[in-house]
Amino acid sequence: MRVLVVDDEVTLADLVARGLRRQGMAVDVAHRGDEADEMLAVDDYDVVVLDRDLPGLHGDEVARRVAARGGATRVLMLTAATTLADRVEGLELGADDYLVKPFEYPELVARVRALGRRSVPAVPPLLERAGLLVDPSRRLASRDGRPLDLTAKELGVLEVLLRADGRPVPAEELLEKVWDRNADPFTAAVRVTMSKLRRKLGDPDPIRTTPGAGYSV
Repeated sequence: MRVLVVDDEVTLADLVARGLRRQGMAVDVAHRGDEADEMLAVDDYDVVVLDRDLPGLHGDEVARRVAARGGATRVLMLTAATTLADRVEGLELGADDYLVKPFEYPELVARVRALGRRSVPAVPPLLERAGLLVDPSRRLASRDGRPLDLTAKELGVLEVLLRADGRPVPAEELLEKVWDRNADPFTAAVRVTMSKLRRKLGDPDPIRTTPGAGYSV
């Protein structure tokens, strides 16, 4: 899952980003509304964790623009405002969910994952194909009932492959969804991670490589 965290409180934004990365998500960070809007126009994100009061471009306008573009990006709006009217207004602006500061981190993670499952088409909470089973929320994977000890990147790659439901996934798409925008597009990270993942999955190799198209399960 790819997430954009937008908050002008630099320490909070970085803490949230680090926590989500530990959950296996690819996370980018912006501290201004105009910066976030530019990133959203270029990159595809599953979820935006969006502070409402932002410099440069107000969070309300960022939410409006996300909604106007259509697509599958979901918005979790953060705010210090606690009234019902504030929450209703945020949802009417185009936000998909609302979380009041200060918040408990486990709730933030759960809400981000729930929004990620609202993509089109909807993604089931458990991903299963060819004897492989991934539980994204619990960060668990198994093959034919055998638990797999995977790193965050290996689990992220396997999750993307299972979500594709047999469609070949290009290395560029894996790099975009499992790493972040700072990843070098010419890096061998995908190839190296794929090689390690295949060794852990064991024989017969469930991952197919289609030249010119990508990887699939």
